[in-house]
Amino acid sequence: MWTLSSCAQLAVALAFVQPPQVGGILSLTVNSATQRSQFSLSFTESAEFISPHNSDDSCQVSPLHNFDGVQSFRAPLPVGLITQTVGQQRGGFRFLTIVADGADPLTISNISLALTFMPHWDDLRAYPGYFFAPDPGFHDINFLTKIWYAGAYTVQTNTIDSHQARLQPCSPSGGWSNDASGGPVTGPILVDGAKRDRNVWPGDCGISTHTELVALNDLEPTKNSLTVMFSTQDHVTGALNYSGPPINAQGSDTYISWSLIGTHNYFLYTGDLDFVKFVWPNYTKALNFLERQVDSTGLANVPTAFSNDWGRDGGAGHNSAANALLYQTLVTAADLAAHLGDLSLAAAYLANSTRIKAAFNALLWDTAAGMFRDNDLPGSIHPQDGNALAVLFNLTTSDAQNKAVSSGLTKFWTPIGPLSPELNDTIIPFVGGFEIQAHFIAGEGERALDLIEREWGYMLYTNLSVESTLLEGFTANGSLGYRASAGYDLDHSYTSHSHGWSTGPTSALTFYLLGIQLKSPLGATWTISPVLSGLPSAEGGLETAIGFFGVKWTVQGHTLTVRLQTPTASNGTVSLPGVGPLTVDGHKKSSSSGLVSLDGGSHVVIRRLSS
Repeated sequence: MWTLSSCAQLAVALAFVQPPQVGGILSLTVNSATQRSQFSLSFTESAEFISPHNSDDSCQVSPLHNFDGVQSFRAPLPVGLITQTVGQQRGGFRFLTIVADGADPLTISNISLALTFMPHWDDLRAYPGYFFAPDPGFHDINFLTKIWYAGAYTVQTNTIDSHQARLQPCSPSGGWSNDASGGPVTGPILVDGAKRDRNVWPGDCGISTHTELVALNDLEPTKNSLTVMFSTQDHVTGALNYSGPPINAQGSDTYISWSLIGTHNYFLYTGDLDFVKFVWPNYTKALNFLERQVDSTGLANVPTAFSNDWGRDGGAGHNSAANALLYQTLVTAADLAAHLGDLSLAAAYLANSTRIKAAFNALLWDTAAGMFRDNDLPGSIHPQDGNALAVLFNLTTSDAQNKAVSSGLTKFWTPIGPLSPELNDTIIPFVGGFEIQAHFIAGEGERALDLIEREWGYMLYTNLSVESTLLEGFTANGSLGYRASAGYDLDHSYTSHSHGWSTGPTSALTFYLLGIQLKSPLGATWTISPVLSGLPSAEGGLETAIGFFGVKWTVQGHTLTVRLQTPTASNGTVSLPGVGPLTVDGHKKSSSSGLVSLDGGSHVVIRRLSS
């Protein structure tokens, strides 16, 4: 029980610190109060913005950091339980400040919070996936494990009821309201951030859906979010919105691609072909909208009106990121068409993707730099996003090209992460998540871990952050002024501290460090090919509807031992680095390729790492 009072110009506040980021509906009991007692609540994710007068901004940017303000409870106060409404809930915060307003005291007790994220789960700790790997070269040996779980928890905080989106436009008088509709669906949706925007953005799902799989095996929020995006389709042009409601942003080729790629991701992870059939007319119409932008060069010429992306500059024209995404859209569209039995359409999509890949390399590859250009205009930059996506989506033509791009990307590095050439003074974890995967694919696992340690290590350990979920972005000097002069009006408090697009390490560590890759729906076929990355061991796994996929590998001396568990109704291949033949379940194989085909079940595979 606490007694609060104030006098003239002095406010005595209690700051309640929650160990992790939280969000939900607050309740407290007023035990005693006068007829003139009143109080207010302020919330913030970062300790930098603890204030008795303002919350960090969540609804609208403000250069004075004062749009959201406080939630006030005015005299006369009822004695007894007070509970926020759904709209008054704070979607993401770590610090709560309670201030007595005026000279009259009041006594309060029983402060509690009902979490509102992951509304369809009873036990938020019941992860079917897991990960553990020591990182003895880093100052915290458990860092990689912590960052994997930080990503998982971040995505949990971004999973909200579809009727608890952020209200837009904001009230002119300030404040916030989190009881808007996030689209024409019932149930959970996967949004961009806990505090804001609380809105479906399909680009963000290009990272967070994978996190959903490896940690949670819960793809219902992705399905609902895709349904939301297809509901936004322009029935004349076929274009989908840049975002879902209530923001309903428009004008992004890349985010249309992400909606279509996301449909394939959802199908791969669930095998839900009925959903693909349901959205297929909308899907093909949206893809046709994108394909019509391919000009005589063989690349899509992105119109300025559809050049919005993650916030970067210069997305129009023969943009490399947009064309890499269109290529991946066509490749995955071909797979969906084949599963639907339309083999001629699948062949057409693959043929179109082949032409884009050829033009991409002919027009955008810079041999001298060993990187792709942002576009085919003179003086074009070498972008972080276009290069990372080119490797991730296999627009490269050789292992040597992958290694060149991986090396080139390090030119942008600072001690706390890559400084994006595409947006001034910006370190963008969304794109960093793709870069991590590019390094792993290039066989540069130690470089991938170095990047995670720099960028995500900063996010996890800086006292500016919530130290439990992951920042939307930050600047070269580590400040929270992400996009401060590029849309956020110098409002450092507006930056989200729990953004699903920043969770790239979670899936990357599962897919590459453990090496678990699902090659057909639900993982009926799979590959296991760990990238050792200089670590002594790693273990973990993920689950789909057909069962659990687990890997535990150790390096002792010059010997790699991999213990794997896969569903009995599956089969796949194991590929290990090293020399000489593999030993599988105690039997030496004659082949020295390091590759073996196995049926599902439990196996032990051993290989020498050097002769």
